[in-house]
Amino acid sequence: MSSEITVVPFGQGANLYTLANANGMVVRITNFGGIVTEIHAPDRDGRFADVALGLDSLAAYRAGSPFFGALIGRYGNRISQGRFTLDGQDYQLAVNDGANHLHGGSPGFDGVLWQAHAEGRELHLSYRSVDGEQGYPGNLDVTAVYSLTDDNELVVRFRAVADKATPVNLTQHSYFNLAGGGDILGHELTIDAGAFLPVDDGLIPTGELARVAGTSFDFCAPQAIGTRIDDADEQLRRGGGYDHCYVLDKPAPKAMSRAVRVVEPRSGRVLELFTQEPAVQFYSGNALDGSLQGKGQAWIRRSGFCIEPQHFPDAPNQASFPNTILRPGEIYETESRFVFSTDRAS
Repeated sequence: MSSEITVVPFGQGANLYTLANANGMVVRITNFGGIVTEIHAPDRDGRFADVALGLDSLAAYRAGSPFFGALIGRYGNRISQGRFTLDGQDYQLAVNDGANHLHGGSPGFDGVLWQAHAEGRELHLSYRSVDGEQGYPGNLDVTAVYSLTDDNELVVRFRAVADKATPVNLTQHSYFNLAGGGDILGHELTIDAGAFLPVDDGLIPTGELARVAGTSFDFCAPQAIGTRIDDADEQLRRGGGYDHCYVLDKPAPKAMSRAVRVVEPRSGRVLELFTQEPAVQFYSGNALDGSLQGKGQAWIRRSGFCIEPQHFPDAPNQASFPNTILRPGEIYETESRFVFSTDRAS
């Protein structure tokens, strides 16, 4: 199969780009929102299935989805009350998640048309977020690069520069189901994190770093997602399940290290996330309710999971969290790799 990127119209000025590798893997991405619409990966017997949740048309994505497959910015996750103070100036962002700002506002980077071009096996997407967009200060020039390697790695690289100090926390928001359908409760999850960020009722971090050992949040060893998801735990109640930021056990800051491993036992499909980011948001698809349909199925509760590599939520308001302010003259760069393989054990 050709490794060159092919392109077809996707409607309303957007295109759909197909990335393929020597092993038969196929990934499709639209420049509307940088959305990954399909990921076709093999099971242990070589049978392919689409393991990404998605919709059937650009119109469906424009009508609204829970960030299926999208690029997220300027700031992934939540900022409390949509407010922060930077260099002595107060800023008010758009509020689109109760009282809080979520995933860059409405629309964030998930709801805009990116400029796109192919360079060999890489799909380059670029977008200028103008000063004041969704309340953010400064012009931000962002590039996202997708590639699919012959090692079955979907690689996502971000680069950004700004002409004024601004918060930046970019991520990729695919929902995965390695069985290709049904719920994800039997998927066996490992997160290389000894701590997570507890949240309040608005899902804003309290500032505490809580150890996972002995709690329902411990995925240091493989554990089925559904084993403890309905435990009588106040944090699980607040998230309706898992919707929490895990603080990764990094060998060094910015090191490319494994964050997550997920195994779907029936198919043998394995997904591993390697990232330079300090944290990953694990979301168990709690708000999916079957009202969205695509690819011949309804996306029911917990029919997909997200593993979003990122910095900490609400970091502009919490001095103890790693810095997320990008200043003029600095370059924001980060890379993550979603690696697909199979577990031969039956």
